[in-house]
Amino acid sequence: MSEQRDQDILLPTLGRIAAALERLAPSGAPFDLPEDSEAFVWHADSATCQPVAKVNRIPLGLLQGIDLQIDKLLENTRRFARGLPANNALLWGARGTGKSSLVKACHAEISAEDRREERPPVALVEIHREDIPSLPQLLEKLRGGERRCILFCDDLSFDQDDTSYKSLKAVLEGGVEGRPENVIFYATSNRRHLMARDMIENERSTAINPSEAVEEKVSLSDRFGLWLGFHNADQATYFAMVEGYADHFELGLSSEELRRRANEWSVTRGARSGRVAWQFIQDLAGELGKSFDGTG
Repeated sequence: MSEQRDQDILLPTLGRIAAALERLAPSGAPFDLPEDSEAFVWHADSATCQPVAKVNRIPLGLLQGIDLQIDKLLENTRRFARGLPANNALLWGARGTGKSSLVKACHAEISAEDRREERPPVALVEIHREDIPSLPQLLEKLRGGERRCILFCDDLSFDQDDTSYKSLKAVLEGGVEGRPENVIFYATSNRRHLMARDMIENERSTAINPSEAVEEKVSLSDRFGLWLGFHNADQATYFAMVEGYADHFELGLSSEELRRRANEWSVTRGARSGRVAWQFIQDLAGELGKSFDGTG
């Protein structure tokens, strides 16, 4: 009876000790991302990278009106894939102008080059905005892995009282270990400095030292060595997008009819952009009874 009582007392204590040791233990070996998957999604709750069966993207050749941005991001990604110095990239600007499409299309292009040149293909690992606080954990798991990884966060921005940007600053450049050699960070945002203008102005008006407070927040975007700006398309570029999609998917309308209908569509949407062009093509293909394996 006494022995049983001693066990009942000791077991909870041993359980707490084991749990504490588990928390203190190293996080384990780096991720071994399978080469038969091109892209992954980071799930912070389970600390796993889930393979993506089919990546939602369009071919690089269909992106119109952003030739300079294509050249710069493609070259930066190619250098990274080959083990050369490359920069974290921030793609900022108007909605629907092809920022995330360009990241995914560049990844596909470089991944194909890797396979032709018999290198392990670069992996695309998406981290959701709400999981940014877990970024240090993800980087630790990717550090030292065999595959080079593009870490991608779409629609990244921060609002008032959101302090998770500080952890992002540290892991991009400022931490003791720095960014892992096999990882690069690409982000898209509608905001050039990742924070709303009124948020920055509020810091300026309430801080004891306004310039230092603003510098603290604006300096986040400075951690991205490559800035690429995206702007709404003019009419000629918008028509080029529509015609490029229509030719690629063989929709069979005359150029005059296609432009007339595309213009009507843009007027109803109140904008001209790559996203609007793609939505028009989807609607038109459905009307014509055409099916295509396309993603936007």
